[in-house]
Amino acid sequence: MKLLASWVLGISLVSLAAVDAATYEEQILEWRAGRIERLTAPTGWLSLVGLHWIKPGLNSIGNGPGVDIDLGRGPDKLGELRWEGERLYFRPNGEVVTVNGQSVLGTDLIPDYKGTPTVVEFGTAQFYVVKRGERLGLRVKDSESPVRTQFAGIDYFPIDQKWQVEARWEAHEPDRTIEIATILGDLEQIPNPGRAVFTIDGQEYSLEALEEEGEEQLFFIVFDATSGKQTYGSGRFFYADRPVDGRLTLDFGKAYNPPCAFTEFSTCQLPPAENRLRLAIEAGEKKYAGAKH
Repeated sequence: MKLLASWVLGISLVSLAAVDAATYEEQILEWRAGRIERLTAPTGWLSLVGLHWIKPGLNSIGNGPGVDIDLGRGPDKLGELRWEGERLYFRPNGEVVTVNGQSVLGTDLIPDYKGTPTVVEFGTAQFYVVKRGERLGLRVKDSESPVRTQFAGIDYFPIDQKWQVEARWEAHEPDRTIEIATILGDLEQIPNPGRAVFTIDGQEYSLEALEEEGEEQLFFIVFDATSGKQTYGSGRFFYADRPVDGRLTLDFGKAYNPPCAFTEFSTCQLPPAENRLRLAIEAGEKKYAGAKH
């Protein structure tokens, strides 16, 4: 009877493990599908076609020579943007332009650091104002961008539940920030509430967590032994739910390429020195095969 009971218990444990693995694979496949849907959306990262810096005073905007900001698309003369102090005022040239879906004679533009930015649309393209360091720029998107229309898909490491790990949370007290560099060379002070400590193959590692404004989950930027080889050279991103009772789950199967892996016009953050690991994280997204920059 003991042998039979042990055999039944063994079968049950194997079955449970199989169910867990199958459930995990289903979750990762669902996450990947959502990721692709967001990435390839008409205004997703693949539609990004330009980042143009605004100078104080009057800026003429259009397509081709003779304007201060050449968008590379749209009419020759799209309009004028005046930047004075905290105010950004855009006056379109004609009826080809809509602002937040409405035709206007002129309007103030809200930049991204002040809330939801004002979107100026023309044809298949649009722009809005972003702040990077001390500079203001026009971020331009086009749903007909070749990067989007010729998207090559994403390659992945095999799904392996080994890379879903439980970590110990070590809060930083008092609260502090950590300096994060961007691919443009700017330095940002980002809230850094703590670090996640985890073990892979008997070796302990840790990752500093970041807090993004308006985001409930913790944000991680990681550089590992696959970076620049199988994966994007500047590292990868992933999110994790906040800790409960001093524990949290890190799922490297959801590690994904930053926007700058797809387009040269993004302003990605780079991993801090503390998040550069001597560990080959063979999970999540691989290097984008369709990159042209």
